[in-house]
Amino acid sequence: MRRRLVSSTFLVVMMVIILLGVPLAVLEVRSVDSSTKTVLATEAQALGETFSMQVSKAFQNGTTITSLDAFGPNAERMIAGDHSALIIVDGKLPLLVHPLPAGAPAFTATYTVNNVLNNVGVHVTVRAPRAPADRQIRSAMYLIGGVALAVLVAATGLAYLQARRLTKPLEELAATAERLGSGDPRPRHRRYGISELDRVAEVIDSSADRISTMLGAERRLAAEASHELRTPLAALSMRLEEIIAIADDPQTVRDEAEVGLSQVERLTDVVQRLLTTARTHRRSDLAVPIEVDTVIRQQVHEWRPAYQSMRRGIVVSGERRLMAMATPGAFSQILSTLLENSLIHGAGTVTVHTRAVGGSVVVEVGDEGDGIAPELEVKLFERGASSRGSTGLGLAVARELAEADGGRLNLVLQRPAVFAVFLTEHSPLSVIAR
Repeated sequence: MRRRLVSSTFLVVMMVIILLGVPLAVLEVRSVDSSTKTVLATEAQALGETFSMQVSKAFQNGTTITSLDAFGPNAERMIAGDHSALIIVDGKLPLLVHPLPAGAPAFTATYTVNNVLNNVGVHVTVRAPRAPADRQIRSAMYLIGGVALAVLVAATGLAYLQARRLTKPLEELAATAERLGSGDPRPRHRRYGISELDRVAEVIDSSADRISTMLGAERRLAAEASHELRTPLAALSMRLEEIIAIADDPQTVRDEAEVGLSQVERLTDVVQRLLTTARTHRRSDLAVPIEVDTVIRQQVHEWRPAYQSMRRGIVVSGERRLMAMATPGAFSQILSTLLENSLIHGAGTVTVHTRAVGGSVVVEVGDEGDGIAPELEVKLFERGASSRGSTGLGLAVARELAEADGGRLNLVLQRPAVFAVFLTEHSPLSVIAR
């Protein structure tokens, strides 16, 4: 990336130099040529007017001009020292001042005056060597080239520094992400003064904090599980050894098997309690903005085959593009629990309706069944409450997940049964206000 930034900047500056330098060089050449030609034209006009006046005076005085050599010193003073002049008067020998070497490149300017009084014409040709103009043009080209080279070097140096300023933070962020993936979730809390990179660093640090929290919870769960499960497993192992030892007595084997089964049930209770403890320790500050539509669409896609096998349907309605605050995966589990309950305990078409009310996102799940039995409504969200022999943990865990994210899960209509999930609405304006 660093090489790409430097090379692209180099090419851009080179194109700018070409687009500006070439026209500037052409203008400089034209300016030098035009200036030299203007000076020659001025000298030619001055010589022509002067000699025309001399011819007129001689005509008025009755003097006959036989040669122009007497005007030579006057002509030399009227032109530059390195310029040449050729003056021709009708009927007279031409006057040549400061002749140039034959074949030397030169600028030329001419001027002609016709005297009306004596009908005599004066023709002046002034020439100047190109060498001084060429030297001036070369000096200008050297100056333009030097400035262009200095600009190119400076721009390349600045591009290198800017590329280093951009790529170094990216390399550090990549190293942080790699360290995060290798199991070291410590945030760096480094900021670079570039808003986009600082935003990426904030996201990585936030992810590191969440991963650190979740890893801590998982470690605590593993420690508690190893401690809590050690005794039941040891007891179950002893019962199995007793069964092996007395395999010839069916009644004793049966009794020991019943005791072992009770140990298995105890293990199940321990696992469920540990998982519940881990969930209830979830913190609402782990919640992040989620797209409600995306989660609903995913769950409906997963549960639709099961509904179709029972010739039932799922309908989604309400407001779209709602954003809510929830722990990743928690809202999916809540919605999955409600769809499963509607499939098992409900009837008819299931409706998933979304709306936003007073800073909350409400997702209602209802069906066309007989609803909730009155004796079950009071203890509906208690663990173990079930009407058809299920574990009775689904709604209890779903409510705990909603409350952990600062929301709630309620039964809003008994017959037919309609459950509503209330989550905090995520609004960019509210985030800015905070």
